[in-house]
Amino acid sequence: MTLNLNSIIKLTSEQFYQLCEENPELKLERNANGELIVMPPTGGETGKSNSTANAQIWTWNERTELGEVFDSSTGFTLPNKADRSPDVSWVEKARWEALTPEQKDNFIPLCPDFVIEFLSASDRLTKTQEKMQEYMQNGCRLGWLINHKKREVEIYRLGQKVEVLTSPLTISGENVLPGFVLNLQKIGN
Repeated sequence: MTLNLNSIIKLTSEQFYQLCEENPELKLERNANGELIVMPPTGGETGKSNSTANAQIWTWNERTELGEVFDSSTGFTLPNKADRSPDVSWVEKARWEALTPEQKDNFIPLCPDFVIEFLSASDRLTKTQEKMQEYMQNGCRLGWLINHKKREVEIYRLGQKVEVLTSPLTISGENVLPGFVLNLQKIGN
């Protein structure tokens, strides 16, 4: 659900962060136009998929120490001023270390280098595809939109056309996550 409150109030980044802090039971995002997006909690299958993918990336990152991995509760303020929370995300180490302690403690003021979005039962495909394009337009280098129902993975690469894979067993992290391969068989349907 999208709420446009701009005719009543235009929330600053600080006010939006405070709204989220004071309402932890709500999962909120904000698009570049300042509209609030209220998202329902994920169902069991999507939550399990999020955890499994996050665990696989975390294990790879623990071994390589190339960056930091974040879960779906982490807020990012993108360069276009949208506040987003990808299902799984990763930020390169140098970019993370360049942030101040205050920036690390609030919504992270950058776009992740890598994101995964799972299309859940409550998501609309076109809106999620627009969100993936928004990540790319704000500097994300690699993104995966995983659609279990259609058994498809849309691969988004910075400056390239979207590639669609049907029923892949694995997906490579390419040069963004060197040596990482997501095992989709472990994620389930």
